[in-house]
Amino acid sequence: MNATRLLPAVLAALLVTACAPEPPTPPARTADAGPPAEPAGATSKDFGEHIVYFNALRTSDLTPEVARNYDIVRSPNRVMLNVSISRKEPGTPGIPVAGAVTAQAVNLNAQFKGLTLREIREGDAIYYIGDVSIGNDETLVFTVEATPEGTQTPLTVRFSREFSGG
Repeated sequence: MNATRLLPAVLAALLVTACAPEPPTPPARTADAGPPAEPAGATSKDFGEHIVYFNALRTSDLTPEVARNYDIVRSPNRVMLNVSISRKEPGTPGIPVAGAVTAQAVNLNAQFKGLTLREIREGDAIYYIGDVSIGNDETLVFTVEATPEGTQTPLTVRFSREFSGG
């Protein structure tokens, strides 16, 4: 195709693109922000052989008995992160898997909030919990890296939760 024929085709493509509705602009990300965040409300991410489950809630939402059993301070100014790893197994809901699990949280002002996770085992269940302080009406973006036992590659999940009305 020569340049005389190519130019109208390029102009037509640009015109169609310019008239198309603009896609929403993703939030700004820094170079070390990691993968895009999971959709709002997501509680798991499928990695093929494994699934990583995650949740974060104010510790004041825990019953006094649960908080006492896991040595967690109940407060509207604290959030608990709960993570578990499951290996897919046909005919089962999945097999709990131990692993190395780390997490960090950042608020919308880019203030880092360190989390130390500890492993909890109850019967066959294995999960990792940690808690962090928050301000009133704060949104946290969590980055979790879970490396199941027997594997080398971390499974990374990034998700955000808004904590308002505390």
